[in-house]
Amino acid sequence: MNLLSKPDGYPIYAVVENVRSLFNVGAIFRSADGVNASGIYLTGFTGCPPRKEISRVALGAEETMPWHYERDTEEVIGGLRSQGVQVVALEQTPDSVDFRTFCYRWPVAVILGHEVTGVRPETLCLCDGVVHIPMLGTKVSLNVSVATGIMLYELLSVFEGQRDGEV
Repeated sequence: MNLLSKPDGYPIYAVVENVRSLFNVGAIFRSADGVNASGIYLTGFTGCPPRKEISRVALGAEETMPWHYERDTEEVIGGLRSQGVQVVALEQTPDSVDFRTFCYRWPVAVILGHEVTGVRPETLCLCDGVVHIPMLGTKVSLNVSVATGIMLYELLSVFEGQRDGEV
């Protein structure tokens, strides 16, 4: 597997595993474009462009954001790790840590999972870390596309802070 590369993209990747809503997929494309990520990997039964539902939300990001479909998430993770990419899952587990405190290395890929069941346990075992977004209200989770946007912008902020010499 070749590493996706956007010439001016930041060293940030999204791996979208088994996300059923094409509208969520479109929103993930749009958020990835918003942070100028290097690419998106779609896995499992996640829908792929061209689809009108994806385009409706992505607003063209699906045409400018590099993406690749691979049925097997494990193959994508293996390919990323073999090329020096840190792989982090965004999922609430007993051992996950606050996404704001994790030590990220570049390049980094974030795994995003199914709207109801999340990232599969088999996938979690292959990751370098598992992070979560703290929930302070009465609900215990966010929509996957909303969580993706928050996570991608956190990665952008951390990367830019490290690049600018902040620690």
